[in-house]
Amino acid sequence: MENLGTLKREIRACRLCADRFAMTATGHSPRPIVWLRSSARLLIAGQAPGARVQQTGRPFTDASGDRLREWLGINDAEFYDKDRVAVVPMGFCFPGYNAKGADLPPPALCRRTWHERVFQHLPQVSLTVLVGAHALHYHLGGKTPVNDLVRSWRDHAPQVFPLPHPSWRNTGWLKKNPWFESELVPELQARVKEVLR
Repeated sequence: MENLGTLKREIRACRLCADRFAMTATGHSPRPIVWLRSSARLLIAGQAPGARVQQTGRPFTDASGDRLREWLGINDAEFYDKDRVAVVPMGFCFPGYNAKGADLPPPALCRRTWHERVFQHLPQVSLTVLVGAHALHYHLGGKTPVNDLVRSWRDHAPQVFPLPHPSWRNTGWLKKNPWFESELVPELQARVKEVLR
């Protein structure tokens, strides 16, 4: 198997989507955010870095990250401990915004180029947390609505927990689905605690 350090350097140097990103409303350059070590036991399988993460170089350094850490029941130090937590999004770079200011989807090219190689280096993962529609559909297959996938969380636990995206845009969904925070979140937190101890 290839060396993980070499693979991470390759990903960080990737410019496959440079032309695509230059044509977005944000007109930005690629900045792949790579956050993993082979010792990780918890995998956060997300969508793609946001604009703020593009600047900081650390995954989930925004309000979505605050909410996600609250759902997981862990603090910043635990979340950013690369020895225990890996973050592998569908796209390693911020995809940009369209002309209306909406998030663009992560380019499938990123997943096709890197995922198989990356996941070979995560043999210790015993809990995968899927965050958002793109990650849910890729890892669980099909195009089942996010609401249905999250509602069926018991079908996948305790190895996998499907979550909606922790964005403020989903605050309405959370209010309409109180079972998420009263039933799923406590089970998720207990499992995270078990895996990270």
